[in-house]
Amino acid sequence: MDAVLDVLLDIFTQPAVIVALIALIGLAVQSKSFSDVLKGTVRTLVGFLVLAAGAGVIVGSLDPFGAMFQHAFNVQGVVPNNEAILGQVLLDYGSAAALIFFFGMLVNIVLAATTRFKYIYLSGHVAFYIAAMFAVILGVAGFDTWAVVLWGSIAQGIYMVVSPALVQPFMRKVTGTDDVALGHTGGLGIALSGLVALVTRGKGTSKSTEEIDFPKGLGFLRDTTVIVALSMAVIYIIVGLFAGAPYIEEELSDGQNFIVFLVLLAATFSAGVFIILAGVRVVLAEIVPAFKGISEKLVKNARPALDVPIVFPFAPNAVLIGFLASFAGGIVGMLGMAAMGTAIIIPGVVAHFMTGAASGVIGNAVGGRRGAVLGAFANGIAITFLPLFLLPVLGDIGLSNATFSDSDYGVFGLIVGGVSSAGGQIAVIVTLLLSLVVLYVLTFVMRARDKRLAARNATPEAQEHQAEADLAVEHGRKAE
Repeated sequence: MDAVLDVLLDIFTQPAVIVALIALIGLAVQSKSFSDVLKGTVRTLVGFLVLAAGAGVIVGSLDPFGAMFQHAFNVQGVVPNNEAILGQVLLDYGSAAALIFFFGMLVNIVLAATTRFKYIYLSGHVAFYIAAMFAVILGVAGFDTWAVVLWGSIAQGIYMVVSPALVQPFMRKVTGTDDVALGHTGGLGIALSGLVALVTRGKGTSKSTEEIDFPKGLGFLRDTTVIVALSMAVIYIIVGLFAGAPYIEEELSDGQNFIVFLVLLAATFSAGVFIILAGVRVVLAEIVPAFKGISEKLVKNARPALDVPIVFPFAPNAVLIGFLASFAGGIVGMLGMAAMGTAIIIPGVVAHFMTGAASGVIGNAVGGRRGAVLGAFANGIAITFLPLFLLPVLGDIGLSNATFSDSDYGVFGLIVGGVSSAGGQIAVIVTLLLSLVVLYVLTFVMRARDKRLAARNATPEAQEHQAEADLAVEHGRKAE
């Protein structure tokens, strides 16, 4: 059994493998030629590996920044880092987490096939992290191992369709289509950024971050690679000056001059962004057509829910603005915790970059520059305080120096853990069953609404109005 679990983990915790398998199935059910299936599968696999490599480059360049920040400002506290907390979780809950992850994917497919929430969650790495969180919370609640797996899988499947659904109205603003969804554990914080951008956008059309006017002499700043590298160099050097040259050269750079080291780190960060953007373009070009096969044959009208870098190419300037605004929100939240005397959540640079960048893109699509800044700032506040609130429901794991980052861990973890604390195991089971009932009730209501709209649009008057509208559009295109 352990050997089988190891194989499943090797396969299904690799997002590149999951997405490549989806591409393979999607192309195969469309009866594509062997050549097309092979080409699409390999390009999807390689594209996702390129994306992952870019993310790895960024994480590698951000780790020293986090160490410098902590040393420079003498901040000690809880670090919201999924990889760090996962190592501790797997010691006690590894098998349960793996089984929840696997069976949760099956529940995801069943819910996508039978409800109006047509999202297939393909971000396997973060899905495994949240499966581990459910395993911890249900284990702390006193469930037997089989019950942890059963109810954890149902919680995981519900999460996998609900989180993308909450972000999708804003994703449509970004992509202009309904073909791709966002699948990431920062989904609720990113949706919050869209809501904040919507509320604060004011009257009229707000200028986009991509319309920032640079003087001719600063035309080089229109290049995303250049602006990211220069901006990050300024940030790295400022924090590095506070940390001090001796610390950097002795602890981080292996004796290399600290200014040279920091400038190269900034350039490396920019290189990571460049790699991510290239990988995203390849994946989108392959996975969307392939996924139509899944949609048509297995789960009608299904949408792939992909990791946050999928939105980066739509507003590269907003990526940097969102990261900085989210990180600023994290610092404000940290100062607030220090003033309140609670445990201090240190701003997780990787979490703020990934979810903050996506929040900037979403906020920009909804509310322009103001939306990008305020929306990402709200995300930064959320992913600072939610990990703090989550600590009590994690049992002994919550007493460590690390915790889960991103908003979805906090919200869904607090729901399951809070219900358990208030009403025990029965309350958890009732809550999960009621959640399933709500999904199907909403499906019934939405289908009934669609039938009414279809009947209304089928009347001769509606058809005549639609024909006039189509004709007007056609005349407009010819005029252009």
